[in-house]
Amino acid sequence: MGYWGKPELTAHRLRPNPLVEPELINGEKVCYSGDLVKTDEEGFLYFVSRRDTMIKSSGFRISPTEVEEVLMQSGFLQGAAVIAIPDEVLGQAIKALVVAKEEVSLDTDALLKFCGEQSPHYMVPKVVEVLDELPKTTSGKVDYPALRRREKS
Repeated sequence: MGYWGKPELTAHRLRPNPLVEPELINGEKVCYSGDLVKTDEEGFLYFVSRRDTMIKSSGFRISPTEVEEVLMQSGFLQGAAVIAIPDEVLGQAIKALVVAKEEVSLDTDALLKFCGEQSPHYMVPKVVEVLDELPKTTSGKVDYPALRRREKS
């Protein structure tokens, strides 16, 4: 069990259960998936979010960077950032926050159509929000935590 030919990655993701005494583990492993969950009174687990930047939608693991690259290839945008938003059906949905080029009157339907022609359906944003500018960190990179906070408010 684990990642074929990648013992380091396997050891990182599959580790001994920290809630069991070492002498009682008997080979039992816990999978560190990167999912953050909460537990109810009956012990059921409910997905809350991810620790990494990957978006998990309908069982697919989606790299926000890949979606951003397709958005930028459209030629309509000067900037794009992708975040996950909660979705009752999908688990997480893709939200694209975009800044149009000054000379472009952005048609979000045309943007989504372009994405659908370039990517599998599960990588097409469910929501597109047009911004005047993307928030930036002091080093000039997109401030993803600020975008997530903005989404929650």
